[in-house]
Amino acid sequence: MSQFPSYRGRMEYRCLGCENRYSIDELHYTCPACGGVFLLEDTTFDVLRQYSPTWWRQTFDGRAASKRTALRGVFRFYELMAPVLEEEHIVYLGEGNTPIVEASPTLVRQVGQAIAYKNDGQNPSASFKDRGMACAFSYLKRLVALHGWDEVITVCASTGDTSAAAALYAAYVGAPLTSVVLLPKGKVTAQQLAQPLGSGAHVLELPGVFDDCMKVVEYLAEQYRVALLNSKNAWRILGQESYAFEIAQWYDWDMAGKAVFVPIGNAGNITAVMSGFLKLYDLGIIEQLPQIFGVQSAHANPVFRYYAAPPEARHYAPVDVRPSVAQAAMIGNPVSFPRVRYLVERYEQQGGPGAFQVVEVTEQAIIEGMLLANRHGHIACTQGGECLAGLLRARELGLVEPDAVAILDATAHALKFADFQTMYFEGTLPPHYGITPRPELTNAPRAVLDEATKTSLSPAEYTRAAAEQVVALLGLRRR
Repeated sequence: MSQFPSYRGRMEYRCLGCENRYSIDELHYTCPACGGVFLLEDTTFDVLRQYSPTWWRQTFDGRAASKRTALRGVFRFYELMAPVLEEEHIVYLGEGNTPIVEASPTLVRQVGQAIAYKNDGQNPSASFKDRGMACAFSYLKRLVALHGWDEVITVCASTGDTSAAAALYAAYVGAPLTSVVLLPKGKVTAQQLAQPLGSGAHVLELPGVFDDCMKVVEYLAEQYRVALLNSKNAWRILGQESYAFEIAQWYDWDMAGKAVFVPIGNAGNITAVMSGFLKLYDLGIIEQLPQIFGVQSAHANPVFRYYAAPPEARHYAPVDVRPSVAQAAMIGNPVSFPRVRYLVERYEQQGGPGAFQVVEVTEQAIIEGMLLANRHGHIACTQGGECLAGLLRARELGLVEPDAVAILDATAHALKFADFQTMYFEGTLPPHYGITPRPELTNAPRAVLDEATKTSLSPAEYTRAAAEQVVALLGLRRR
């Protein structure tokens, strides 16, 4: 059994606005001095360079077979994430180690690119958010032990996935944690609403969109002692870095010729992916950075607008969002944008021009990307469809090398977004989505006999009559 790591770092919150630093013994979300967002930094990270890249690869590969609970999930990469936690703090619910599945030959031929989906919908609450929650809740356990707190309210704004993950992990850890989630009323699928309710969370619905809920959560975090669990929480970002580590490990630490597509949404995941690959590169564990593509819907595209402008003319401005089938993308003012801007500068310095790109896609392309992927054996959500749409758009623009392997982020399980598939098939999507269903992509059950006919027949007659109709519908031939 693998030993728990002995290394302990010294971590600090670092403000990306004023550069002030703060102790991790208190829970911070934004800088008390200037309101800027934080990155968490291990000030002793350079110590890790005393070990060779080969040693790190062998160590992480060895831990992949561990049966030690604390090392089975995202904390397999303990030294690169939150190396201040003791083993008893670490929460593990089966997160991480999600499969990278190569696309079928038919889909590869149709798209014209080597493709693989990383199916993060196979995390415990069926989305990538579990990676960040495993780290955030492990840190909360550390704080509770440090301060002896007897009550902690965890709170998040969500369009579905964050609330499901936060409620699940809070339910597992139990007292003194209590979960509260704020959802935009009518903007969350029935499947996603069922998850926090099932985990026993206090679910509060507000009129508006995600950005409105986020403002309420931010106000609560500023005025009251609550644990905010959106991606403003820098510990969430650390946990999500494991996505990058797992991709590199799957490809035997060779990132040459790889292009990673990530939906931007609130920009936490793309922040984590860049940060994770940069850590691997800084230690020589990977020798080349992959190309990273952020993808945004035209209905919520502030980051695309920023990077579409020439460098000297760039100005960030929030946008008013329109409804999107990629619900997690429907964010007009991503909290983590300052982190993105900071990390993109570093990423392009190390990876060269074009190492980071942002592409914009239509709502039509997003939902049909999901349908196309799932018709060829994947379980992608609408955000996974957004990534496939992003790849197709990047190919149109000549931004991705023809021989690159495109690794697409299926952030959640397809079943969470079954409502959008149903509306597409039935032609009932509201006009504000701007989507026109194509008959060749729709699907519906076909009736074989009816209840009255079944009642009128004997069991044997029913079997024959039903079978004969199936034969007629499918055009079956006798053996």
